[in-house]
Amino acid sequence: MGLLDVLTGMRNGPRGGGGGGGGMSPITMALLGLLAYKAVKGFSGNTAKPGSGMAAPGGGLGDLLKGGLGGAGAGGLGSILTGGLGDLLKQFQGAGKGDVAESWVGKGENKPIGATDLDKVLTAEQIDFLTERTGLSRDELLAGLAEQLPKTVDELTPQGRLPSPSDIDRVAGHP
Repeated sequence: MGLLDVLTGMRNGPRGGGGGGGGMSPITMALLGLLAYKAVKGFSGNTAKPGSGMAAPGGGLGDLLKGGLGGAGAGGLGSILTGGLGDLLKQFQGAGKGDVAESWVGKGENKPIGATDLDKVLTAEQIDFLTERTGLSRDELLAGLAEQLPKTVDELTPQGRLPSPSDIDRVAGHP
């Protein structure tokens, strides 16, 4: 999955380009939700209920993935993703796993992270938020994120650094 694939998937919505079949997997939605966690929380507030699916009545991850950036416009996408990446790296550093996350950003080999270690990095609120919106169990979510997060962060940082919001907007096709 490349940066353009991530951004195209975000524009096409949580189920892809409309119609049945295909679309974004729950793990991909969880990855994007994790990167945009603060923005998504701002969209949905506390209105989403467990089992309510991706498009909660008050907005949320489904709205973000459909391009509903809460009035932030096209330029908001780059800010959301780069801010989310930066926040996530700080979270890994605070949990003593900064070297692991930094390997995903850098140009060398990506260090793996296990589901157990990821459970210690992410907050219970983040995990609950993502399980409610993806329909995945806690174990499925952590295993999937542990497998996909290193690759995704690596793809989002092809220059060995966090991209600027304008870098992401440029790849997404927004001037």
